[in-house]
This record gives sequence, structure tokens and C-alpha cells, in this order.
Amino acid sequence: MPLGPIMLDLAGTALDAEDRELLRHPAVGGVILFARNYESPEQLAALTAAIHAVREPALLIGVDQEGGRVQRFRDGFTRLPPAGRLGLLHRERPAHARAVCESIAWLMAAELRAVGVDFSFAPVLDLDRGISRVIGDRGFSPDPQAVGELASSWMRGARQAGMASVGKHFPGHGGVEADSHTELPHDERPFVDLDLEDLVPFRRLIDQGLEAMMPAHVIYPRIDPRPAGFSPIWLREILRRQLGFQGVIFSDDLNMEAAGAGGSHVERAQAAAAAGCDMLLICNNRPAAVSILAAFKDHRDPATSLRLLRMHGRKPLDRVRLHESPEWHRALGHIAELESHDSLELPLDDPTTPEPRTQS
Repeated sequence: MPLGPIMLDLAGTALDAEDRELLRHPAVGGVILFARNYESPEQLAALTAAIHAVREPALLIGVDQEGGRVQRFRDGFTRLPPAGRLGLLHRERPAHARAVCESIAWLMAAELRAVGVDFSFAPVLDLDRGISRVIGDRGFSPDPQAVGELASSWMRGARQAGMASVGKHFPGHGGVEADSHTELPHDERPFVDLDLEDLVPFRRLIDQGLEAMMPAHVIYPRIDPRPAGFSPIWLREILRRQLGFQGVIFSDDLNMEAAGAGGSHVERAQAAAAAGCDMLLICNNRPAAVSILAAFKDHRDPATSLRLLRMHGRKPLDRVRLHESPEWHRALGHIAELESHDSLELPLDDPTTPEPRTQS
């Protein structure tokens, strides 16, 4: 059964009969995990094995494991620094920051692959302009060149551990204050400004073969009155044709408040698919997921299914070998360095900035 276009979530830490039936639906292609699905590395490995065993080819399994305030699995995993901390290091020692970023991304990916997770929705390519409430230190830097360099290092480290990367949130969420989880942001800048600044890191990673992309639930009215994730102009014309992106396009969560611009949940899914999204995320709303699956029950796209298959993780190290590896200890040293560096004033995990309530 080819992978379908819908990625949904689970309620608990193990599959029940209802979950198994739902995951066998032909429109399902993947599962996104949250903190509620995690108790321990051993439990998580059992859960991912059960998900992968439901059907062939195996469903994709993704998670937000960026670091800082967006890290779903914590106890039993290494606490990762926010991306902004790497950006501060980059201002002082660019080459060293790139090496540190690559090492930490390898660690992130290796730990997830050791428990059966295929990929993380990372790196964040948004510029941290000091404006956005939801991006903040999730972004590497306000400097597009620095973001491009560090994100390239992140992608390289993840690949070395057998993991594909997902760049987000195209074409850039850092220029608006509003949080798209709770309201619909509008970025009034013209395309030329976005092209010269926000699109720089996206273009760089596309040129290096970035495997997947996630668009923003943001309206850029000078380009299109629709949010980017529902816009054929942004996804088919600019991302695919002009920038030459060949990878998977994941929608951002269709249950977010900003996604309401697309209509009902089914209408949102249909609009995102028509715009060019390959896989549609619906999180924290099982009735909406069921209705979307019913609407997409006959959806078949062999080309999209082939793209999705490339998101499967490659053979991982087991946890014992991982924790004995020099690369793992080297990465721990880099994280300790970031924590202890007096001139890097950004806290490791800022408790005053709320964690996004949904997947992104």
C-alpha cells in the first residue's frame, strides 16, 4: 500500500485497536509524535516499532526535536540548546560554530534514529529578527547568511546519522509578530525584500539537496492573498519552479488557528494539497483527522509516494553503541561548551517563552 498524504497524531504511549485501524487507512502516510507519546527510550522504541509494523512500506514517523523550548523528548534524551545559541557562537567563531552545529545535529538525529523515529521537523530557517513571538531563539540568527551556514551544517550532521531534514517555515515566519498557532499573521513586505533576506537560507539548502520543506501559515499579501501553505504561487511557482525544490512539502498543522483561512478542516486539506503540499498534518483533533481521511480515501499519487519514501531514516546505531561512540561524547562536550560560555547571553531554555502548542 503506497504512503498516503495524511500525517496524524496519537493519544497515548502505545497503539490501541482504534489507532491500528486508523493507521491502516490508505490515506495515511505518517505519524507525528508529541511529548504525551513518550515515557522512556525503551517505550518509544516499542511504539515506533509497532507503528512501522502496521503496514508496508512503513509509515513515516516525525517529531519536533529542534532543541530549546521545542524538544518533545527530554528525559532519557540529551537536552539540546536552542538554535539561537549557535547563532551567538557564530558571531564570534563562525567556523567553530558550524562544527558545533553539525555535531549537535548528528546527536539529535542519532538519538532519534536509535529509537526508530525517521526525522525531526528541523532546522528552522526563519530569521530571528526579534519580532516573532513564536520563532525567537528557535531561529539561528537575524543574519540570513549565518542562518544558511548553520542550517547547512545541521543538515549535514543529520544526514551523517541517517536522517533527512525539513526546513521551515517557507518563505520565512520571522518578519511578523503574530503567532500562527493562535492568529493569522500578515507580512506586508514586497517579494524583493523577502528574496534578498528571508529566502536566502531556503535557497542555500535547496541547492544542497534539502529533503523536505514546511511552508508558513502566514499571508504575504503583496504576493498572494492566501497563506503560503495554501498558495500555488508560493509552492508550485516559487518553491518548485523558480527555486527548483524537488523534495517533500509538508503542510504545517491544519488544526492551527491561522489555517482557518482555508475553511473547514477538509477544505484546508484540499486547499493545501491543491497548492502543492505532499503530506498534510492534522494534529490534536481526531474527528478532523477522520473527516480528512474520508475525503482523501481515493487519493493516489505515485510520484508523491516515491518522494515520501525518501524520508525514511537509514539504519541507526543501537543505543549502547551510540552512547559509547566518540561522536556522541564530542557532541556532549559541545553542548556543555555552549552552556558554560559566559559571553553567550541567551539562556539554554528560556522559561518565559511558551512552547508552541502544536507540532511546529
